[in-house]
Amino acid sequence: MQATPGFTLGIEEEYLLVDADALTVKEAPDGLLEKLQDDLQSQVSPEYLQCQIEVGTGVCRDIAEARDDLRRLRSAVAKRAAEFNLAPIAVSCHPSAEWNKQHHTNKDRYNDLRVEMAAAARRLLICGMHVHVGIDDDALRVDLMAQQCYFLPHLLALSTSSPFWQGNDTGLASYRLGVFDNLPRTGLPPHFDSFAEYERTTGVLIDAGIIEDTTKVWWDLRPSARFPTLETRICDMSPRLGHAIAIAALVQAITRMLWRLRSQNMRWRIYDRFLISENRWRAQRYGITEGLIDYGRGEVVPFGTLLDELLELVTPDAAVLGSMRELDVLREIVAGGTSATRQRAVREAVGSDDADAINRAVVGHLIEEFHADL
Repeated sequence: MQATPGFTLGIEEEYLLVDADALTVKEAPDGLLEKLQDDLQSQVSPEYLQCQIEVGTGVCRDIAEARDDLRRLRSAVAKRAAEFNLAPIAVSCHPSAEWNKQHHTNKDRYNDLRVEMAAAARRLLICGMHVHVGIDDDALRVDLMAQQCYFLPHLLALSTSSPFWQGNDTGLASYRLGVFDNLPRTGLPPHFDSFAEYERTTGVLIDAGIIEDTTKVWWDLRPSARFPTLETRICDMSPRLGHAIAIAALVQAITRMLWRLRSQNMRWRIYDRFLISENRWRAQRYGITEGLIDYGRGEVVPFGTLLDELLELVTPDAAVLGSMRELDVLREIVAGGTSATRQRAVREAVGSDDADAINRAVVGHLIEEFHADL
């Protein structure tokens, strides 16, 4: 009998730095990263743009440990940033920042990316959250990846936090995804029947010298190239720590649920990428407000109904993983709206078209949400 996976957790987050007075994005000054690395060692690093900071938890045994570690990371970034009159925001797009005025980090990987991807890379003023779930067996990772694709739109919908771009309301709940999808090797992963097929397929690009390894395969869900994990990459950033942890707990519970079905000689139906892509678009466009397609029913179903059904499915797994409380928070997101909804409400409350007033209100709101759970 195959051993039970560890289902450990790791969470990576990317933050934007803003000037504490002007509330506009600002590049990390000399000394900030050094102080953070003194505090957090390898758990903090620069990101593609100089106005970004990336953090990553350690390998966490359960969701409680992940929450404690992520709170520690967010707190350290907030504390050190304040010493330079900066504040971090955990959001996928700044409401008014201009991408063409940003500078990328002078690092070989990022220098190469800027040249290789041209204008598509220069627009990457976006941040995301990645959730790693520990699965040691390569074959199992690929098998579960094919089934887990069905749930990627649900995770995106719950996390949406990027309605604005360069001062405009895009009409989307996640504009970030539209920016990122301009890069190659993004979007839903292809279907692979085995890990060997995955290696052969990605190996074509490696052998041709197009990519050096699969860290440059940026699908919404992938076998991690660095860790024995299945890495979910579709989520927008969550301004609130509690919401980020709740979404990570759902990723972990879904993964275990699919493994549990497999251990009982059952499996989730694998739907065509065409159909999943339609729900992905609906999540990108509407977040949780207009529902997703239930392929069994053949109709659009309100997101709250879909979430209730999903939580019922994963309840046995959440009970084992100790994440029942965290999953209850997801109902709060549905009741109160995602960050995209909350940001639009703040903008509406300004009551004028004053661009500076809107920016200050929305970014001020995002700073408050970052600090709320620390």
